This record gives sequence, C-alpha cells and structure tokens, in this order.
Amino acid sequence: MQTGLDLVGGPFAVIESDPGVFTTLIRKLGVRGLEVTELYSVEAFATDHLNPYGLIFCYLCEDGSTTKNDFDSSDELEDPDARAVWFANQLSDDACSSQAILNVLLNCKGVDLGPELKEFAADTEKMTPVMRGLAVSNSSHIREAQNSLARPADIRGARHTLATAALESSKARAKAAAFAVSPPSKKRKTSASSSAKRSSARAASAAEKLEAYHFIGYVPAHGRVWELDGLRAAGPLDVGEIDSSSGSEGSRAGWMDVVRPALQRRMQHVLSGGGGEAHIQYNLLAIVDDAYMRATDELELLKRERTALERRLAECFSAGWSDKVDRALYDSTAETFATTLRPSAAEPGRVFATDFGSRKMSKELSVLEMPERNLVHAWESCVRNALSAKVAVEEEVAKAQSTQTDHVKRTFDYEPFIREFITSMQNAGLLQGALESRAAGSPTKTKTKSKAKTKKR
Repeated sequence: MQTGLDLVGGPFAVIESDPGVFTTLIRKLGVRGLEVTELYSVEAFATDHLNPYGLIFCYLCEDGSTTKNDFDSSDELEDPDARAVWFANQLSDDACSSQAILNVLLNCKGVDLGPELKEFAADTEKMTPVMRGLAVSNSSHIREAQNSLARPADIRGARHTLATAALESSKARAKAAAFAVSPPSKKRKTSASSSAKRSSARAASAAEKLEAYHFIGYVPAHGRVWELDGLRAAGPLDVGEIDSSSGSEGSRAGWMDVVRPALQRRMQHVLSGGGGEAHIQYNLLAIVDDAYMRATDELELLKRERTALERRLAECFSAGWSDKVDRALYDSTAETFATTLRPSAAEPGRVFATDFGSRKMSKELSVLEMPERNLVHAWESCVRNALSAKVAVEEEVAKAQSTQTDHVKRTFDYEPFIREFITSMQNAGLLQGALESRAAGSPTKTKTKSKAKTKKR
C-alpha cells in the first residue's frame, strides 16, 4: 500500500506573491474576516480608507544576498520591548511567505485566527524566535496550506532540492570519514589547469545563482510599529511609536504615518540596487478587512431598513403607498436586493459583523421615530444605496471567481497529460513528422514576417 509523502519540517514549495494567493492562504490557515490586497502607493489617499492590519513587503534579491540565518536557539531579543511581539525567525527558505504572514497575523488584535492558529500561538507563546521558526517549519498544517497553492512543478522542485541536499550532505560525511582514515597524497597542480578549474567554478557559481524573493512584515503592536524580518537575528525592529492621541490602545489609527517613511526608504533601497542589481521587482501587500463581508453586511442592513420603512409606510398610508414613491425604483426592488449568491430579495441573509445586531436595532429605532413626511424620501434613498451595495457585492463575487479560476489553473498538474499525449503521438508514428514539419516551417515563417515588416516600413 502506497503511503503519502510526509516529511517533518519540509519541504515548503514557493508560491506567488499575488494578493489572491495570499488571501487563499490565510483562509486555508483558518483565518476569517480578512483578505490581502495589493497597494500601489503608500500615500494616505491609497491606504487610509483600507485601515490595514499589517503590511507585507516582497522584493527580489539575489540568492544568498540576504542576511544569513545563523541563529542560536538561546538568543535573547536585544530590544526588551520586542519580547512582547510574536516573532519567528525564518529557518526554511521557501517558507518565507507563510513566515511573514504569521509574523503579522499573530500580532493583530481582534482577528479570528481559527482554532489551529490559536492553538499554535498558545503553544509557541513562551518560545524563542528560533524555536518558533522551527515550529513553523515543522507544522504540517502550515506546510499543507502553502503547498496547496503551489504549482506541481514547484512542489517537485522542492522535493528534488531536499533530496539533493541530503545526498550531498551524505557524500560530504562519507568523504570526511574516508579522509580521516587515509589522507590523499598531494599532487602538484599546473597553473593552467588551476586557472581553468577556477574559471569553470566561477561559471558554475554564476549559473547556480538563482532569483529569490524575500518577505518582510510590518505591523502595529503594543503602541509601536515593528518591522518583522525573519532573517534578522536581532529580532523585530522598532520603526517608531504610534501617536497615542490618534486612537485608543490597540487601535490601528495613525500607524501608517509611522511606517510610511520606513517603507519609502526600503523601496528606494531596492530601486537603487543597494543589495545588488537595481530593479523594480517588488510589491506591497496589505492585510485588510474582507471586502465581501463588509459589502454583504451593508446590503443586509439596507434590506432590514427597507422592511422597517415599508412597515411604517403601510401604517401611514392604509390605501397604499406604492404610488407615492418613484415607480422605477419600486419596480426594481426585487432585483436590487438580490445577488448572485443570495437570489431571494425578501429573506434576510447571513451577516458577519459582530456589531450587526446593534446597528440594525439603531436603524429600526430611527425609522420608528422618523416623521411621516420623511418616509418616502428615506425609502427611495434606501433603495438607491442598495444599488451601490449590490454592485460592490457582485464585484467581490466576480473577483473571488477569478481567483478560484487562477488557482485551478495554477495547481492543476498538466505533466501527466503532456507525457501521455507525446507518448501516444510517438506510438502512432506522428511525433517525428510533427517535429520535422515544425522545424522546416519555422524559417519560412520568419522570412515571411521579416518581409512583411520591411514592406510596412
């Protein structure tokens, strides 16, 4: 009987730094009520309306150019204030995305982490950053959540890298043991052969230099803003203090004003090539409230306000009130309050906000106290507001469908089909002819295209 591959501590497969991928990742981890969106600017006009819980900065760096993860499990954090911050060092290269998300999420207040992450946070609360990083690497829940979003080729590549590293380590130990028993005799090397070997080693080193992405988190916690870089042995970096007048303790108000200069310096460092070659391959992701839940709650609140208004209208106009309101709005109410996922406009749907009940009661009380002359205008405003809320809900539904489609395309394994298709062509005697036809047709097409371009000029 074949058993599944379950390697303790690995492997993690790399995933794309895409907001849809990261949103799916936090939901697979068990977090509810949040999503990840991409920021194209750190200015106030682009961030204040989002009120983010935290940020994740992703940038391209040369493999090995980042800080080496030489950590000591007994290391204490240099900053005493940082000891209250949940922070894990990065011990697995390909787990950097999950590492950055956890460093941010486990410092957010008022977030539904789900049972798995709540238990994980409780178990690692007293651990050092290195031991927390080891716990992340050894968590099958976190590893499976990340790998479920990776391409099959990346998963196979992660397993191949792990197997190659284990094989090389085994060879190195065997070579060291053989050297200890009988040291090899020294041979004099000629300058030509030595130079040739050095040049080939440099060429191999350049060929092996891979592009790697690194993730850094930013989060407000305990009245300060922290930069959480898993490769930083000294732990969280204090970016600055949040102005206490901007909100109560634990509030997210005002923290973007503190982190904005640090982000701008980080971006400028990447653009100027401070860590190597200059490039613009970076992006900034923000963890925010789920837009679908917010829009759905708004539409459900308007649905209940409409019910309360129509009840009052029926009491005030016993002969009928439909002729008192805009006829076009009245005829479109059934369609206005219905959505793709909730086609019934009359029945109340599920709500998500914890304060929805109090908001509903406040709205119903205001309707009961409303003068009769204002009821018609209030009903029409309610329906118009519902149109805007419905558009927002449908946009989020379409975005979720697009994300799911991309996820299926990304994670589907096309290799077995391609292998079987090519094998079938070979068995049918069609493969060689197709390859020869393609090889013979390419130069002709190239010449035709070049002639067309010349004539167009």
